[in-house]
Amino acid sequence: MTFQYRRLLLIMKREVSAMALPTLDHVVVDARESIDAAAEAYTALGFQLTPRGHHTLGSSNNLAIFGTNYLELLGFGQNGGMRPELMPFPAGLNGLVFKTDNAADTAARAQQAGIAASPASAFSRPVTVDGTTRDAKFRTTHLPPDVSGIGRVYFCEHLTPELVWRPTWQVHPNGAQQVIRVLVATDDPSRQTRLFAGLFSDSSVASRADGTAALSLSDGGTVVLAPVTRTLEALGDAAPDAAGRANFMAALVIRVASIDAVARLLLGLPGLEADRHRVVVPAKAAFNTTLIFEDEHAD
Repeated sequence: MTFQYRRLLLIMKREVSAMALPTLDHVVVDARESIDAAAEAYTALGFQLTPRGHHTLGSSNNLAIFGTNYLELLGFGQNGGMRPELMPFPAGLNGLVFKTDNAADTAARAQQAGIAASPASAFSRPVTVDGTTRDAKFRTTHLPPDVSGIGRVYFCEHLTPELVWRPTWQVHPNGAQQVIRVLVATDDPSRQTRLFAGLFSDSSVASRADGTAALSLSDGGTVVLAPVTRTLEALGDAAPDAAGRANFMAALVIRVASIDAVARLLLGLPGLEADRHRVVVPAKAAFNTTLIFEDEHAD
């Protein structure tokens, strides 16, 4: 698995202008009706999660906050509340979210580029900090799933970022610091390459003769696009279940402070794989999402 995975990551070895590169805001792991079980699983994996949040949209979440991005566990809301757009997706990694400082402008630019995008919409959720409850407020614009081809791809404008990126929430027992790569299994990487070039810039994407592609992110991270069979072979027994998805987000690579510390914390986890600079958590232990912890020396 490790050799194949390293080969998959060679597509990132290129220099790209920092201009017009997107910034990853967060990724979404759908828990559907099992948000409690998802929170328990990710806490056991060494993430400090924020208190349960309840959106005005009807969903509930817990977050693992990192340096400039975060991982969201998203489930159905209180008293069976649901969001219709979540219903078609199985448990697992289904959301790729980019930052925007103006969701309405982003939607307009996408539409001008011939890319369907929803009008910007606003929502919120209460957050209690130091005994005071305030509303964390957001505006988003979404690409229809049939346009993205890989799940829910959208843009998030944070109107109250101070209620999300709080230093006390950015410290994790597993030493997680940042999502640095998202691995996407798709049998038509060129489709997403064209989409991302239209949304961002031609210089943000690169296609390779071997059928893989990559979207470069402003913080040095990457969204890796590779054929489904190749991705599943690279991840081996740690791979997620496609669960009826033809093309799907398969894995997250998360930078950590110490691989040794992660390996000690997760010692005994069934299916865990580890080498000098990398620990791989099988998808079945992380709500159908493969998690790959890497230190700064991983190749």
